Amino acid sequence: MAPRREVFPHVIEMNYQARRRLGCSVYLLFSDDLEWLLIDIGYEDTVSEIIDLIRQMDFPLANCKYLIATHADVDHIQGLKRAAELLPSAKTVGHPDAARILAEGDRVMTYAEISAQKISIDMPAIRLDRTIEEGDVLKVGDLELEVWHTPGHTSGQLAFRFGKLLFSGDNIYRDGCVGNIDAHHGSDIPAFVRSLERIRDSDVEWLLPSHGPIFRNDRALLQATIDRLEGYKHMADFGTCAVDWPLLREWDEELARGFDPAAAG
Repeated sequence: MAPRREVFPHVIEMNYQARRRLGCSVYLLFSDDLEWLLIDIGYEDTVSEIIDLIRQMDFPLANCKYLIATHADVDHIQGLKRAAELLPSAKTVGHPDAARILAEGDRVMTYAEISAQKISIDMPAIRLDRTIEEGDVLKVGDLELEVWHTPGHTSGQLAFRFGKLLFSGDNIYRDGCVGNIDAHHGSDIPAFVRSLERIRDSDVEWLLPSHGPIFRNDRALLQATIDRLEGYKHMADFGTCAVDWPLLREWDEELARGFDPAAAG
C-alpha cells in the first residue's frame, strides 16, 4: 500500500499526494471505515492517474460516496463524467446553478470556450445526481462536511467546512488573489466581498483552496483582498461587474457647467 500523505487528519490532497502538480486541488476526505469523497476532480486527462493513486492507497473504489463540484469551471469538472463512470457508487453533487450549467454543457460559462484567446476545451455535459445548498451537510462515515454557498467568482461557488478547515474553492488564494472576475462567467463583486467577509469573520483556522498551497485563515490578508475588491466595484476595468463608475458623475457635473481648460486637471 502506498503511504497516505494526509495534509490534516482524514484529508489527502492529490497534488500533495503525487508530489507534483496535477491541476486544480483535488481533496479526498475519508472516514475511519474508509468511506470517502472527492472535492473536485480536475481535467479529464488526469482522472485515471488520480484514481490509480487512490487505489494504491488502498481506498476501496466502491466506497466513494460523493464526487463534489465546487463550481462548474472546466478546470475543476472536465473529468467529472469520466470519474462518475469509474466510480459508479458515487453520487455527483453541486450547487443548482452549477448543475444547470453542467447539464447544458455551457462552454462560455465554464471557460471551456474563450474564442478571443483561441481556447476551446472539450466539456462533456453531465447531470448531477443531487444538488446541495447553504446549510446542507454531507456525511462520510462519521464525518460531516458543512456546505457553504459562497458566490462571487461564480453564482454556484461552494465551500465546505470540516471542523477548523474550510475547503474554500476559488474564493481566495495564499497570495491574496481570487478566482477570475468576469461578466461572461456570472461573477458578482458585491457577493464576492460578502463571501470573503464570511470567511474572514469565521473561526476557521485553515483554508484549503482549489488552486495553490494550503494556508492559514489570515484576517489581514482577507481584509486586504476585500479592500481591493471594494475598489473594483467602482472601476470601469471590471465592466458590468462594477456597480458604478464615479468618473461618469464627475463628467455629468462638467457637462452641466461646461469645459474650462484653465480649471481642468
